[in-house]
Amino acid sequence: MRLWFPASIAALLLALSITPTPHARAESDMQARISDIVTRELAPTATAAEPGGLAAAVYAGGELTFFDYGFADGATKRPVTPDTLFSLASLRKLFEATLVALGTERGELRLDDPVSKYLPELHGDYVSRVTIGELVTHTSGLLLPTDHPPWPNETFSRDQLIAMLNAWTPQAGEAPGKQRIYTHAGYVLLQLVLERRYGIPISALIESRILRPLGMNSTFIPERGEDNRSVAQPAIMQRMVQGYSYQGMPIGPPGNQQSYYDFPGTGQMFSSTHDLGTFIRACLDGAVIDPELRTALEMTEREQFRVDETFGQAMAWEHVRLDNVTVIDKPGGLNNASAYVGLVPSHRLGIVLLANRGEYPHEIARYRILPALARL
Repeated sequence: MRLWFPASIAALLLALSITPTPHARAESDMQARISDIVTRELAPTATAAEPGGLAAAVYAGGELTFFDYGFADGATKRPVTPDTLFSLASLRKLFEATLVALGTERGELRLDDPVSKYLPELHGDYVSRVTIGELVTHTSGLLLPTDHPPWPNETFSRDQLIAMLNAWTPQAGEAPGKQRIYTHAGYVLLQLVLERRYGIPISALIESRILRPLGMNSTFIPERGEDNRSVAQPAIMQRMVQGYSYQGMPIGPPGNQQSYYDFPGTGQMFSSTHDLGTFIRACLDGAVIDPELRTALEMTEREQFRVDETFGQAMAWEHVRLDNVTVIDKPGGLNNASAYVGLVPSHRLGIVLLANRGEYPHEIARYRILPALARL
């Protein structure tokens, strides 16, 4: 049966069907203001004069928005997209911290477990007293020569790392749990603890316990080939960026793996803004099926060690207290890659920045973009 309306009524119904509701207009206006803030801050940092490119994802108002600039590979003019794969550098620590939190939630390990419980070969006076909780919060006091300049040119085997840890003694009165000293070596040791506890390589642990439950299908730690390039299928390699120095010099091939440690699992983790957008959504809105994983993500964000009135340390995450907001974030960087994830849980705000050049100014997100979005 066909329904007939007078022309005037039909016109009215048509107008009503296409006129945005006040709520829809408000959401559209908010998204436009978010886009204006992010574009105003990021676009000048990713011009044609800058090496490489930049990918960003912003979570605000329950929505993810992506911003892409420049090239994944300048030689081929391959553009950056939300699915381009970047080295995460030290953002990888967020996932290892989540493994620790999840293990404590499931009763599989304890934060006050000494690392020597799982690695009895660690018998040095100092390192044998360090706990898992101190490793994950950078309060162990450990600071190896591979953690600071002058950077070593040689690589270190697993046995050499264990020997360095056993021989390590306090340099300036450090004591386990008494100070915050950022240590990459501490997280390499944490990798060994987790692998020994579960009997599974770190890449498989992260995939099975975090990535797969969250649906992050483009995040992984590939094996490292002899040329320090990631071992991956051609379709994956075609999505990886070429890394550049801050001055624009290419460093390594696409998929470049860097590590001072010459044993499996110590190379770079790769991901996209599409996948990391999923991660920050889960951190901010609990968008995960497994309630234990939801609790673990929340646990990693809680401050564990107060450094001063401005700065605090959580499980990998860092707390920065600004005038009107507290930012919880994690920067990472290599000489050919920069990465940043920042959250404002009180406002359900998050941002991801991935750049294929060293020394990208991620502070723009911490001190300008996130505070500005929090004021909306």
